[in-house]
Amino acid sequence: MRLLRSTAIVSSMTFLSRLTGFVRDVVFARAFGASPAMDAFLVAFRIPNFLRRLFAEGSFSLAFVPVLAEYREKHDALALKELIDRVTGSLAGVLLVITGFGMLAAPWVIAVFAPGFAWGEYQHRLASELLRITFPYLFFISLTALAGGILNSFNRFALPAVTPVLLNLSMILAALGLAPRMDEPVEALAWGVLLAGVLQFAVQVPALKRLGLLPRPRWGGTHPGVRKILTLMLPTLFGSSVAQINLLFDTLVASLLISGSVTWLYYSDRLLEFPLGMFGVAIGTVILPHLSRQHAVTDPEGFSRGLDWGLRSCLLIGVPASLGLGLAAQPLFAALFQYGAFTAEDARMAALSLTALAVGLPAFLLVKVLAPAFYARQDTRTPVKAAVVSLLVNAALTVIFLAGLLWLTPLGAQARAEGGGLVEALARMPGAHAALGLASALAGWVNAGQLWLRLRREGVFRAQPGWRAFGFRLALSGAVMTVAVLALLAAWPEWGGWTVWERIARLAVLVGGAAALFFAVLYGSGFRRRHLG
Repeated sequence: MRLLRSTAIVSSMTFLSRLTGFVRDVVFARAFGASPAMDAFLVAFRIPNFLRRLFAEGSFSLAFVPVLAEYREKHDALALKELIDRVTGSLAGVLLVITGFGMLAAPWVIAVFAPGFAWGEYQHRLASELLRITFPYLFFISLTALAGGILNSFNRFALPAVTPVLLNLSMILAALGLAPRMDEPVEALAWGVLLAGVLQFAVQVPALKRLGLLPRPRWGGTHPGVRKILTLMLPTLFGSSVAQINLLFDTLVASLLISGSVTWLYYSDRLLEFPLGMFGVAIGTVILPHLSRQHAVTDPEGFSRGLDWGLRSCLLIGVPASLGLGLAAQPLFAALFQYGAFTAEDARMAALSLTALAVGLPAFLLVKVLAPAFYARQDTRTPVKAAVVSLLVNAALTVIFLAGLLWLTPLGAQARAEGGGLVEALARMPGAHAALGLASALAGWVNAGQLWLRLRREGVFRAQPGWRAFGFRLALSGAVMTVAVLALLAAWPEWGGWTVWERIARLAVLVGGAAALFFAVLYGSGFRRRHLG
């Protein structure tokens, strides 16, 4: 019940964040559409955002929280405060160096992450200028993640979970208020990102002060706690954020495809992030401190029960969300984004990649629980091995799928017949970006499968009773929901001709009815809250 209550707090705060994030994306779609300038901004924003998820919320947090829990259980308050001071000083020093390098080397960084932006041309120049503005966001948001890790370890989950709202509000205000006044409107979004980073860190400071844990930054290169965090952190650079690495790889390849591919994938990812952020991140945020404490006090049975609860919770959300996003991708984009500069063709293209990515949603959720099970035990090597395999699978599948589209489909034959090399042919073939989403989805299942098998083999995870019945109820509920959604979509085949309120109303019926039906069948088949463990 404690885990469930904490997850509900984080989930509700994250819902507010995702809701404002949705409003942000609607504003972006109406104002900028899937334009070359928007592609440039998304690349410039995704680079520091990716590094934030990899280093701060990913690798750093997953190494820091278990060590912080260990110090809290086994050391006094002075030692705990010393650890926080040394970690803060060391992190800030490293971040200053990385931020300075990123700003100075912006054109070369863009060339690496978006090779499809020709050097010196409009998109490359614009993305480089925007990156110099957005890169300092990494500094402030990483310190925000440090503060959030401390607060989460003391069961203060609400504030860290709600701070992303500030990013969304800042970018909305920039798009509506500042963009119309600038020569390059999309530059306003970059300044909104930077302002949000400052605000997100600033709001955490009073909460840390109340706990008596406001850091006094000092370098800690020789501090044993800092060295232990660094040792645990290095392998997790891949293992903690494999989904983000795959997504960045998709951005790199998408920059070589038809114009708009980066933006279509971005909007697909944003809709996928709604359930992933609301529930997957919430469960992962709550379960890491819990598992770390169970490991610190040597309670393997409690550790296994907590892990079992997390896995069932992820599937309970992941199965209906995956089916819903995959089946209703086109209505979702038509109702939520197909206005202003975001055309019907943009909605159709984005729906293709969302359908492909939805295949991997349950796996992405499961990794949010499976990976912390290793990090809580301070085993960072196993997740990185699984991540490397997953990355290789993603790259291999991307090549296979794109080659198949080029050589085995009529569109591919037409693109090759128009002349030029294979890259030029891909850049003329609409829909190729969906192959990137499918490759990432399948790679996510490979990652989750490896972690689960390893936990089973090591005896760390011992399934609690009732999994067979739980699986049957999920399958039955999913099948009934699928039939109902397909029937409703057959009755409403065209969405583009309706007014905005008609689209929203029908989408509410479609989504709300599907969710209600799924959980009604689940309840009718005998499922109760106690079956989560």
